[in-house]
Amino acid sequence: MSSDYSKYFDYNATTPMRETALRVWQEMAAKHWQNPSSLYREAAETKHQLDYYREELADVLDIDEPDRIVFTSGATEANNAVIRFLAENTEGKIAISAIEHPCVTAPFDAFVSPERQIRTPVDANTGAVSVEDVSRLLSENEVAAVSVMAANNETGVIQPWEELAELCTSNGVLLHTDAAQWIGKLSSENLGKCDFLTGSGHKFGGGKGVGFLVLPDSEIADKFHMAIGGPQEEGKRAGTENLPAIAAMVEALAEVEEHLTEEFCSTHTANRDNFESQCEESLGIDVIGKEADRLWNTSMIVLPHTKNLKWLTRLSHLGFSVSTGSACSAGKGNPSEVMQAMGLDFEEMGRVLRISGGWDTSAGDWKELARALTAVEADLDASVSRD
Repeated sequence: MSSDYSKYFDYNATTPMRETALRVWQEMAAKHWQNPSSLYREAAETKHQLDYYREELADVLDIDEPDRIVFTSGATEANNAVIRFLAENTEGKIAISAIEHPCVTAPFDAFVSPERQIRTPVDANTGAVSVEDVSRLLSENEVAAVSVMAANNETGVIQPWEELAELCTSNGVLLHTDAAQWIGKLSSENLGKCDFLTGSGHKFGGGKGVGFLVLPDSEIADKFHMAIGGPQEEGKRAGTENLPAIAAMVEALAEVEEHLTEEFCSTHTANRDNFESQCEESLGIDVIGKEADRLWNTSMIVLPHTKNLKWLTRLSHLGFSVSTGSACSAGKGNPSEVMQAMGLDFEEMGRVLRISGGWDTSAGDWKELARALTAVEADLDASVSRD
Protein backbone atom coordinates (compact mmCIF):
# COMPACT_ATOMS: atom_id res chain seq x y z
CA MET A 1 0.00 0.00 0.00
CA SER A 2 2.03 2.94 -1.26
CA SER A 3 -0.62 5.64 -0.81
CA ASP A 4 -0.58 7.75 2.33
CA TYR A 5 -2.95 6.29 4.90
CA SER A 6 -1.01 7.66 7.87
CA LYS A 7 -4.09 9.40 9.30
CA TYR A 8 -6.53 6.58 8.61
CA PHE A 9 -7.44 4.82 11.86
CA ASP A 10 -10.62 2.95 10.94
CA TYR A 11 -9.22 -0.31 9.59
CA ASN A 12 -11.74 -2.37 11.57
CA ALA A 13 -14.47 -0.75 9.47
CA THR A 14 -12.81 -1.30 6.11
CA THR A 15 -9.39 -1.26 4.50
CA PRO A 16 -7.93 0.20 1.32
CA MET A 17 -7.53 -2.38 -1.42
CA ARG A 18 -4.01 -3.76 -1.55
CA GLU A 19 -2.12 -3.03 -4.77
CA THR A 20 -1.62 -6.74 -5.39
CA ALA A 21 -5.35 -7.35 -5.02
CA LEU A 22 -6.25 -4.51 -7.36
CA ARG A 23 -3.81 -5.75 -9.99
CA VAL A 24 -5.17 -9.30 -9.82
CA TRP A 25 -8.75 -8.01 -9.94
CA GLN A 26 -8.02 -6.08 -13.15
CA GLU A 27 -6.25 -9.07 -14.69
CA MET A 28 -9.07 -11.48 -13.92
CA ALA A 29 -11.74 -9.03 -15.08
CA ALA A 30 -9.93 -8.66 -18.40
CA LYS A 31 -8.94 -12.27 -19.06
CA HIS A 32 -11.42 -14.46 -17.21
CA TRP A 33 -14.77 -12.70 -17.37
CA GLN A 34 -16.63 -15.75 -18.69
CA ASN A 35 -19.22 -17.66 -16.68
CA PRO A 36 -17.40 -20.54 -14.94
CA SER A 37 -20.54 -22.69 -15.19
CA SER A 38 -20.51 -22.64 -19.00
CA LEU A 39 -18.97 -25.47 -21.04
CA TYR A 40 -16.77 -23.83 -23.69
CA ARG A 41 -12.99 -23.65 -23.38
CA GLU A 42 -12.66 -20.10 -22.05
CA ALA A 43 -15.31 -20.76 -19.40
CA ALA A 44 -13.45 -23.90 -18.38
CA GLU A 45 -10.32 -21.80 -17.91
CA THR A 46 -12.31 -19.43 -15.71
CA LYS A 47 -13.57 -22.42 -13.70
CA HIS A 48 -9.98 -23.61 -13.36
CA GLN A 49 -9.01 -20.22 -11.91
CA LEU A 50 -11.93 -20.40 -9.48
CA ASP A 51 -10.82 -23.85 -8.31
CA TYR A 52 -7.24 -22.62 -8.00
CA TYR A 53 -8.18 -19.75 -5.71
CA ARG A 54 -10.40 -22.00 -3.61
CA GLU A 55 -7.40 -24.28 -3.08
CA GLU A 56 -5.15 -21.30 -2.32
CA LEU A 57 -7.57 -20.01 0.32
CA ALA A 58 -7.81 -23.47 1.85
CA ASP A 59 -4.03 -23.55 2.11
CA VAL A 60 -3.89 -20.15 3.82
CA LEU A 61 -6.65 -21.13 6.25
CA ASP A 62 -5.04 -24.51 6.96
CA ILE A 63 -8.05 -26.44 5.65
CA ASP A 64 -7.47 -29.89 4.18
CA GLU A 65 -10.59 -29.96 2.01
CA PRO A 66 -11.08 -26.94 -0.31
CA ASP A 67 -14.66 -28.06 -1.02
CA ARG A 68 -15.56 -26.92 2.50
CA ILE A 69 -15.18 -23.32 1.27
CA VAL A 70 -18.15 -21.41 -0.12
CA PHE A 71 -17.47 -17.99 -1.64
CA THR A 72 -19.94 -15.33 -0.48
CA SER A 73 -20.54 -11.59 -0.68
CA GLY A 74 -19.02 -11.11 2.77
CA ALA A 75 -19.25 -12.12 6.42
CA THR A 76 -22.71 -10.59 6.90
CA GLU A 77 -24.33 -12.87 4.32
CA ALA A 78 -22.39 -15.87 5.59
CA ASN A 79 -23.20 -15.28 9.26
CA ASN A 80 -26.89 -14.84 8.48
CA ALA A 81 -26.89 -18.09 6.53
CA VAL A 82 -25.13 -20.04 9.28
CA ILE A 83 -27.43 -18.87 12.08
CA ARG A 84 -30.53 -19.55 10.00
CA PHE A 85 -29.23 -22.99 9.05
CA LEU A 86 -28.54 -23.86 12.68
CA ALA A 87 -31.98 -22.63 13.71
CA GLU A 88 -33.74 -24.73 11.06
CA ASN A 89 -31.59 -27.87 11.02
CA THR A 90 -30.59 -28.59 14.60
CA GLU A 91 -32.35 -29.40 17.82
CA GLY A 92 -31.42 -28.15 21.25
CA LYS A 93 -30.29 -24.72 22.30
CA ILE A 94 -28.05 -22.31 20.42
CA ALA A 95 -25.66 -20.11 22.38
CA ILE A 96 -24.01 -16.89 21.25
CA SER A 97 -21.76 -14.53 23.16
CA ALA A 98 -22.97 -11.16 24.43
CA ILE A 99 -20.54 -9.32 22.14
CA GLU A 100 -21.39 -10.73 18.72
CA HIS A 101 -21.72 -8.49 15.67
CA PRO A 102 -25.30 -7.52 14.68
CA CYS A 103 -25.04 -9.79 11.62
CA VAL A 104 -25.06 -12.64 14.14
CA THR A 105 -27.40 -11.26 16.80
CA ALA A 106 -30.08 -10.10 14.33
CA PRO A 107 -30.59 -13.49 12.62
CA PHE A 108 -30.27 -15.14 16.05
CA ASP A 109 -33.25 -13.13 17.28
CA ALA A 110 -35.12 -13.56 13.99
CA PHE A 111 -34.70 -17.29 13.42
CA VAL A 112 -33.95 -18.92 16.79
CA SER A 113 -37.00 -19.34 18.99
CA PRO A 114 -36.69 -17.69 22.42
CA GLU A 115 -36.77 -20.98 24.31
CA ARG A 116 -33.70 -22.14 22.36
CA GLN A 117 -31.66 -18.97 22.90
CA ILE A 118 -28.71 -18.65 25.27
CA ARG A 119 -26.55 -15.53 25.50
CA THR A 120 -23.17 -16.13 27.10
CA PRO A 121 -21.83 -13.17 29.12
CA VAL A 122 -18.28 -11.89 28.93
CA ASP A 123 -15.97 -10.74 31.69
CA ALA A 124 -16.77 -7.05 32.26
CA ASN A 125 -13.08 -6.20 32.71
CA THR A 126 -11.57 -8.12 29.82
CA GLY A 127 -14.51 -8.46 27.44
CA ALA A 128 -13.62 -12.10 26.85
CA VAL A 129 -15.80 -15.19 26.91
CA SER A 130 -14.89 -17.67 29.64
CA VAL A 131 -14.18 -21.20 28.44
CA GLU A 132 -15.18 -22.42 31.89
CA ASP A 133 -18.56 -20.69 31.58
CA VAL A 134 -19.18 -22.28 28.20
CA SER A 135 -18.14 -25.67 29.54
CA ARG A 136 -20.62 -25.33 32.38
CA LEU A 137 -23.28 -24.17 29.92
CA LEU A 138 -22.76 -27.30 27.82
CA SER A 139 -23.00 -29.55 30.85
CA GLU A 140 -26.21 -27.96 32.09
CA ASN A 141 -28.07 -27.64 28.77
CA GLU A 142 -28.73 -29.60 25.62
CA VAL A 143 -26.79 -27.34 23.26
CA ALA A 144 -26.64 -27.87 19.50
CA ALA A 145 -24.32 -25.03 18.57
CA VAL A 146 -22.20 -22.19 19.95
CA SER A 147 -21.32 -18.95 18.13
CA VAL A 148 -18.36 -16.91 19.38
CA MET A 149 -16.38 -14.45 17.27
CA ALA A 150 -12.60 -14.74 17.00
CA ALA A 151 -11.89 -11.11 17.92
CA ASN A 152 -14.25 -8.29 18.74
CA ASN A 153 -14.76 -5.59 16.14
CA GLU A 154 -15.11 -2.78 18.70
CA THR A 155 -12.64 -3.59 21.48
CA GLY A 156 -10.25 -5.83 19.58
CA VAL A 157 -10.43 -8.31 22.46
CA ILE A 158 -9.36 -11.78 21.36
CA GLN A 159 -11.76 -14.60 22.15
CA PRO A 160 -10.69 -18.17 23.05
CA TRP A 161 -11.97 -19.70 19.84
CA GLU A 162 -9.32 -22.40 19.65
CA GLU A 163 -10.08 -23.68 23.16
CA LEU A 164 -13.80 -23.45 22.40
CA ALA A 165 -13.29 -25.48 19.22
CA GLU A 166 -11.73 -28.28 21.24
CA LEU A 167 -14.43 -28.04 23.92
CA CYS A 168 -17.28 -28.10 21.42
CA THR A 169 -15.77 -30.96 19.43
CA SER A 170 -15.37 -33.07 22.56
CA ASN A 171 -19.03 -32.42 23.42
CA GLY A 172 -20.44 -33.01 19.94
CA VAL A 173 -21.47 -29.36 19.62
CA LEU A 174 -21.06 -27.26 16.47
CA LEU A 175 -18.96 -24.09 16.71
CA HIS A 176 -19.50 -21.05 14.49
CA THR A 177 -16.76 -18.42 14.52
CA ASP A 178 -17.06 -15.02 12.87
CA ALA A 179 -13.39 -14.34 12.10
CA ALA A 180 -13.87 -11.15 10.09
CA GLN A 181 -11.65 -9.11 12.42
CA TRP A 182 -9.10 -11.83 13.16
CA ILE A 183 -8.24 -12.81 9.60
CA GLY A 184 -5.56 -10.56 8.17
CA LYS A 185 -4.41 -9.33 11.58
CA LEU A 186 -3.33 -12.59 13.21
CA SER A 187 -2.28 -15.92 11.74
CA SER A 188 -5.07 -18.01 10.26
CA GLU A 189 -3.40 -21.21 11.42
CA ASN A 190 -5.84 -23.62 13.09
CA LEU A 191 -8.96 -21.63 12.15
CA GLY A 192 -10.01 -24.70 10.20
CA LYS A 193 -10.78 -26.34 13.56
CA CYS A 194 -13.97 -24.26 13.71
CA ASP A 195 -16.99 -26.01 12.20
CA PHE A 196 -18.39 -22.86 10.59
CA LEU A 197 -15.93 -20.05 9.81
CA THR A 198 -16.67 -16.73 8.12
CA GLY A 199 -14.48 -13.95 6.75
CA SER A 200 -14.73 -10.78 4.67
CA GLY A 201 -12.32 -9.57 1.99
CA HIS A 202 -12.55 -5.86 2.67
CA LYS A 203 -11.24 -6.31 6.22
CA PHE A 204 -7.76 -7.19 4.95
CA GLY A 205 -7.35 -5.24 1.72
CA GLY A 206 -9.14 -7.68 -0.56
CA GLY A 207 -11.99 -5.47 -1.71
CA LYS A 208 -15.67 -5.20 -0.85
CA GLY A 209 -18.53 -7.49 -1.75
CA VAL A 210 -16.63 -10.75 -1.35
CA GLY A 211 -16.05 -13.15 1.51
CA PHE A 212 -16.15 -16.80 2.38
CA LEU A 213 -17.75 -19.43 4.55
CA VAL A 214 -16.07 -22.63 5.68
CA LEU A 215 -18.48 -25.48 6.33
CA PRO A 216 -18.05 -28.48 8.63
CA ASP A 217 -16.21 -31.53 7.39
CA SER A 218 -19.28 -33.70 7.88
CA GLU A 219 -22.59 -34.73 6.38
CA ILE A 220 -24.12 -31.50 7.71
CA ALA A 221 -22.43 -29.60 4.89
CA ASP A 222 -24.49 -31.54 2.35
CA LYS A 223 -27.66 -30.03 3.81
CA PHE A 224 -26.41 -26.45 3.62
CA HIS A 225 -28.03 -24.29 0.92
CA MET A 226 -27.79 -20.54 1.49
CA ALA A 227 -29.21 -19.68 -1.94
CA ILE A 228 -30.98 -21.98 -4.38
CA GLY A 229 -31.66 -21.78 -8.10
CA GLY A 230 -28.31 -22.80 -9.56
CA PRO A 231 -25.45 -25.32 -9.25
CA GLN A 232 -22.77 -22.83 -8.25
CA GLU A 233 -20.61 -23.50 -5.17
CA GLU A 234 -21.64 -27.17 -5.26
CA GLY A 235 -25.27 -26.08 -4.96
CA LYS A 236 -24.66 -24.30 -1.66
CA ARG A 237 -24.90 -20.74 -3.01
CA ALA A 238 -26.58 -20.21 -6.35
CA GLY A 239 -25.41 -17.32 -8.50
CA THR A 240 -22.48 -16.73 -10.82
CA GLU A 241 -19.24 -16.46 -8.87
CA ASN A 242 -17.36 -13.16 -8.91
CA LEU A 243 -13.92 -14.47 -9.89
CA PRO A 244 -12.11 -11.09 -10.01
CA ALA A 245 -13.22 -10.28 -6.46
CA ILE A 246 -12.45 -13.80 -5.22
CA ALA A 247 -8.96 -13.74 -6.73
CA ALA A 248 -8.26 -10.29 -5.29
CA MET A 249 -9.39 -11.40 -1.83
CA VAL A 250 -7.26 -14.54 -1.80
CA GLU A 251 -4.16 -12.77 -3.12
CA ALA A 252 -4.58 -10.03 -0.51
CA LEU A 253 -4.85 -12.53 2.32
CA ALA A 254 -1.89 -14.57 1.12
CA GLU A 255 0.20 -11.39 0.98
CA VAL A 256 -0.80 -10.04 4.38
CA GLU A 257 -0.32 -13.42 6.08
CA GLU A 258 3.37 -13.23 5.17
CA HIS A 259 3.74 -10.12 7.35
CA LEU A 260 2.05 -11.53 10.44
CA THR A 261 5.19 -12.64 12.22
CA GLU A 262 5.57 -12.54 15.99
CA GLU A 263 7.94 -9.59 15.61
CA PHE A 264 5.47 -7.68 13.44
CA CYS A 265 2.60 -8.18 15.87
CA SER A 266 4.66 -7.32 18.96
CA THR A 267 6.04 -4.16 17.34
CA HIS A 268 2.60 -2.92 16.34
CA THR A 269 1.17 -3.84 19.73
CA ALA A 270 3.89 -1.75 21.38
CA ASN A 271 3.09 1.20 19.10
CA ARG A 272 -0.58 0.99 20.07
CA ASP A 273 0.24 0.60 23.76
CA ASN A 274 2.53 3.64 23.68
CA PHE A 275 -0.29 5.66 22.13
CA GLU A 276 -2.63 4.60 24.91
CA SER A 277 -0.08 5.43 27.61
CA GLN A 278 0.49 8.86 26.09
CA CYS A 279 -3.25 9.56 26.00
CA GLU A 280 -3.77 8.25 29.53
CA GLU A 281 -1.14 10.66 30.77
CA SER A 282 -2.15 13.70 28.73
CA LEU A 283 -5.93 13.25 28.53
CA GLY A 284 -6.93 10.86 31.29
CA ILE A 285 -8.64 8.39 28.94
CA ASP A 286 -9.81 4.93 29.93
CA VAL A 287 -8.93 1.98 27.69
CA ILE A 288 -11.63 -0.64 27.24
CA GLY A 289 -10.32 -4.19 27.55
CA LYS A 290 -6.83 -3.00 28.43
CA GLU A 291 -6.11 -6.07 30.58
CA ALA A 292 -7.11 -8.49 27.83
CA ASP A 293 -5.24 -9.86 24.84
CA ARG A 294 -6.27 -7.64 21.95
CA LEU A 295 -5.68 -7.25 18.26
CA TRP A 296 -2.48 -5.25 17.82
CA ASN A 297 -4.25 -2.55 15.83
CA THR A 298 -7.26 -1.76 18.01
CA SER A 299 -7.81 0.72 20.83
CA MET A 300 -11.23 1.54 22.23
CA ILE A 301 -11.05 4.52 24.56
CA VAL A 302 -13.42 6.46 26.78
CA LEU A 303 -12.71 10.17 26.41
CA PRO A 304 -12.50 12.34 29.55
CA HIS A 305 -15.43 14.60 28.64
CA THR A 306 -17.65 15.85 25.81
CA LYS A 307 -19.60 13.79 23.28
CA ASN A 308 -17.47 11.64 21.01
CA LEU A 309 -18.96 13.16 17.85
CA LYS A 310 -17.41 16.51 18.72
CA TRP A 311 -14.02 14.86 19.06
CA LEU A 312 -14.53 12.86 15.85
CA THR A 313 -15.56 15.93 13.86
CA ARG A 314 -12.53 17.92 14.98
CA LEU A 315 -10.22 15.00 14.30
CA SER A 316 -11.75 14.71 10.83
CA HIS A 317 -10.99 18.39 10.21
CA LEU A 318 -7.37 17.56 11.05
CA GLY A 319 -7.43 14.74 8.51
CA PHE A 320 -7.80 11.82 10.92
CA SER A 321 -10.37 9.06 10.41
CA VAL A 322 -11.62 7.28 13.54
CA SER A 323 -14.92 5.75 14.62
CA THR A 324 -17.37 6.00 17.49
CA GLY A 325 -17.77 2.21 17.48
CA SER A 326 -18.88 -0.41 15.00
CA ALA A 327 -19.13 1.22 11.58
CA CYS A 328 -22.25 -0.83 10.86
CA SER A 329 -24.19 0.99 13.58
CA ALA A 330 -22.35 4.31 13.78
CA GLY A 331 -24.67 7.29 13.58
CA LYS A 332 -27.81 5.27 14.41
CA GLY A 333 -27.78 6.11 18.10
CA ASN A 334 -28.26 2.50 19.15
CA PRO A 335 -26.43 1.58 22.35
CA SER A 336 -23.60 -0.85 21.72
CA GLU A 337 -24.27 -4.34 23.07
CA VAL A 338 -20.51 -4.78 23.40
CA MET A 339 -20.16 -1.69 25.58
CA GLN A 340 -23.16 -2.73 27.65
CA ALA A 341 -21.68 -6.19 28.15
CA MET A 342 -18.53 -4.55 29.48
CA GLY A 343 -20.42 -2.45 31.99
CA LEU A 344 -20.35 1.00 30.39
CA ASP A 345 -23.29 3.26 31.13
CA PHE A 346 -25.06 5.28 28.45
CA GLU A 347 -23.16 8.48 29.24
CA GLU A 348 -19.80 6.71 28.96
CA MET A 349 -20.85 5.13 25.66
CA GLY A 350 -21.30 8.64 24.32
CA ARG A 351 -17.62 9.35 24.97
CA VAL A 352 -16.16 6.29 23.24
CA LEU A 353 -13.87 6.29 20.22
CA ARG A 354 -12.72 3.17 18.39
CA ILE A 355 -9.29 3.60 16.87
CA SER A 356 -7.90 0.92 14.58
CA GLY A 357 -4.63 1.17 12.70
CA GLY A 358 -3.32 -0.83 9.78
CA TRP A 359 -0.34 -2.84 8.67
CA ASP A 360 1.62 0.25 7.63
CA THR A 361 0.57 2.46 10.56
CA SER A 362 3.84 3.53 12.17
CA ALA A 363 4.81 4.54 15.69
CA GLY A 364 5.00 8.09 14.37
CA ASP A 365 1.44 7.88 13.02
CA TRP A 366 0.17 6.83 16.45
CA LYS A 367 2.09 9.72 18.06
CA GLU A 368 0.56 12.18 15.59
CA LEU A 369 -2.90 10.94 16.50
CA ALA A 370 -2.15 11.35 20.20
CA ARG A 371 -1.01 14.92 19.56
CA ALA A 372 -4.15 15.57 17.53
CA LEU A 373 -6.34 14.34 20.39
CA THR A 374 -4.53 16.69 22.76
CA ALA A 375 -5.10 19.56 20.33
CA VAL A 376 -8.79 18.67 20.05
CA GLU A 377 -9.17 18.71 23.82
CA ALA A 378 -7.58 22.16 23.95
CA ASP A 379 -10.01 23.35 21.29
CA LEU A 380 -12.97 21.87 23.17
CA ASP A 381 -11.83 23.52 26.40
CA ALA A 382 -11.46 26.83 24.57
CA SER A 383 -14.95 26.55 23.08
CA VAL A 384 -16.38 25.96 26.55
CA SER A 385 -14.56 29.05 27.79
CA ARG A 386 -15.93 31.10 24.89
CA ASP A 387 -19.45 29.94 25.70
